[in-house]
Amino acid sequence: MPERPDDGSQERLTVTPPKKWATGAPAVMHALEYSLEQTTPVRTGQTLLTMNQVDGIDCPGCAWADPAPGHRHRNEYCENGAKHINDEATTRRISRDFFREHPVSELARRSDKWLNDQGRLTEPMVKRPDSDHYEPISWHDAFGLLAQELTSLDSPDEAVFYTSGRASNEAAFVLQLFARAFGTNNLPDCSNLCHESSGHALHETLGTGKGTVSLEDMHHADLIFVVGQNPGSNHPRQLSALEEAKRNGARIIAVNPLPEAGLLRFKNPQKPRGIIGRGTPIADRFLQIRVGGDLALFQGLNRLLLEAEDARPGTVLDHDYIRNNTEGFEAFARHIRSVDWDDVEAATGLTRQEIEQVRDEVLRSERVIVCWAMGITQHKHAVPTIREFVNFLLLRGNLGRAGAGACPVRGHSNVQGDRTMGIWEQMPDSFLDSLQEEFGFDPPRHHGFDSVNAIRAMLEGRVKFFLSLAGNFVRAAPDSMVTEEALRACRLTAHISTKLNRTHTVCGRTALILPTLGRTERDVQSGGEQFVTVENSMSEVHTSRGRLQPASPLLLSEVAIICRLAHRTLAGRGPDIPWSVFESDYGEIRDRIANVVPGLHDFNRRVTRPGGIRLPNAVNEGVFHTEVGKARFTRNEHEAPSVPDGHLLLQTLRSHDQWNTVPYTDNDRYRGIHGSRRVVLVNPDDLTALGLADGDRVDLVGVWKDGAERRADGFTIVAYPTKTGTAAAYYPETNVLVPLDSVADGSNQPASKSVIVRLEPAVRPAEVSVPG
Repeated sequence: MPERPDDGSQERLTVTPPKKWATGAPAVMHALEYSLEQTTPVRTGQTLLTMNQVDGIDCPGCAWADPAPGHRHRNEYCENGAKHINDEATTRRISRDFFREHPVSELARRSDKWLNDQGRLTEPMVKRPDSDHYEPISWHDAFGLLAQELTSLDSPDEAVFYTSGRASNEAAFVLQLFARAFGTNNLPDCSNLCHESSGHALHETLGTGKGTVSLEDMHHADLIFVVGQNPGSNHPRQLSALEEAKRNGARIIAVNPLPEAGLLRFKNPQKPRGIIGRGTPIADRFLQIRVGGDLALFQGLNRLLLEAEDARPGTVLDHDYIRNNTEGFEAFARHIRSVDWDDVEAATGLTRQEIEQVRDEVLRSERVIVCWAMGITQHKHAVPTIREFVNFLLLRGNLGRAGAGACPVRGHSNVQGDRTMGIWEQMPDSFLDSLQEEFGFDPPRHHGFDSVNAIRAMLEGRVKFFLSLAGNFVRAAPDSMVTEEALRACRLTAHISTKLNRTHTVCGRTALILPTLGRTERDVQSGGEQFVTVENSMSEVHTSRGRLQPASPLLLSEVAIICRLAHRTLAGRGPDIPWSVFESDYGEIRDRIANVVPGLHDFNRRVTRPGGIRLPNAVNEGVFHTEVGKARFTRNEHEAPSVPDGHLLLQTLRSHDQWNTVPYTDNDRYRGIHGSRRVVLVNPDDLTALGLADGDRVDLVGVWKDGAERRADGFTIVAYPTKTGTAAAYYPETNVLVPLDSVADGSNQPASKSVIVRLEPAVRPAEVSVPG
């Protein structure tokens, strides 16, 4: 087991009661406090006042949609977005002296927070074989080292090109173009780890991997389900949309194992009622469900809708919609009528009466939206769960019309855009055909490695080269020890990054850090100042233009790094692609994207209009690109996690003061956790049954199907109102408990939200202060 990262400070935990509302004046205070710790008041003003504005800086945090131009607030950002943008805009710098003073072996023992706190990377660095230090390297030599390694591989498929959602559309497009021109489809991305189950299920049932709703749909829905999602911490601007929906008469049903503050009440800091008033109640009905019980919930709900139709024929289901737009209804209906209520109640921890009350809410609503996030996608049965959401929406025609639809909420700013640009290990032939026509080479057609299979391939020696465009792969991936072993087995690992993170300390034989411009910074190339584009969760593509001076004169943009690497690697041996032209003028990239990606015709002109471009979604036109040409009802077998006696079902989650894998502080003030992240939240009744107590120090022991165990040591128990039988703890600290083979059926996405654990007393005592 690797040593626990340590930031050199003594861990001290304080627990206060969980909050019952989110945001308000404290959010403003905490956002400004963190921002001013990182950078100057002037830079803070530059970032915040241009953030999410037309022709401004797109928030590098979550992918929630912006209001239409003319309807945006002057401060169009949330607490976490403000922290994230100024975390990037920090005035702290990492120089070559830092790496001289800190060997890699020492950095590997530091915490994620400590590594992030050191500031911006400023020049390219290399860790050579048998060295324990990074040292400076020129860009010319760095590209030479990378190109030499790539061209020496026995097969292009021995290289993997990983992408995080922070990358722009332009950078993502040139990366996939380079990888395919080089000869591989090994293009895993962070979507493999967070929303692959959504794409898989929606492709199967609707013929598209994307959600179908707009922000206007959210505002005008009658009923909104928020399932397996914590918008207060992970997508805070969604609360503004839910607030407007409530004020337009919508009802909201929250389904979650934890009573999260953002699901209870929202105090909008941009409105007087959010500062001096009580704010807006969010959930009209809160269903505290067992972890992994969402499939059973929607199967029970769908059965109730069929029975209501039996009782009142022609008044419940939308038979015209079902007849004209779907197939498979009869088989689905026969199956769903056989759903056993004992199974539903056991899986959900809810009563039939509670689910009947939800049915009554549905029957009163003409326009219904289902929103979900990683609380749904990271289960073994995630794909059938999302298919059951689609069944629910199809029954009453809640797809393809205003105020209704499916809304997978992406948690990273351009993860959806990366996929649109071709970052996927199994892009369809239609996309590859367009690439071939545009660039004059035949891209490889065999599927590449996704994130989980890339780890396996590195372990087995089938992948020797790993390049990451942004991200923190080691901390985002499951099975931490195995993932680290896999990266260390590579001949070369390289990371295009703005800041230091744990992955930089897990090195192949040779390792490179390639520092890049952040989204906040001006990007000036030989063709003039550039802007980039991104796509949000609701398929809107718009511009982002940095405003700050770069953190170092030695930084290159993501596009420049990829184009120079591609030119150096493929010169004289690949297709004739004008990499230097792309680097000098990103408009040239967008012109090519316009010829390859449907819906982005006339890209350069249309994207600069206020609000940008809304990509078409065929579902909203009544067109379904499925195998049968219609939306598909599906039969989904009942499945829910089974937990042995004396064990709990653990879900991993983010703290409030965290962005993806990086914690900004050791606090989670909405849940009342302060000073430590190594905590496990357990229901008091479960503690009594297990003979444990609030404040006990335990090790988390993950139990896997083959009897193998994984251990995360030194956690403090916090008695918390979780659903009985379940527990929760923060990732990435608990990723070590998620086996590489524990994945969602069909999508191969890690099942990080349903980990069977037992709690064993730890040797070291905890230091805990519980006021009052």
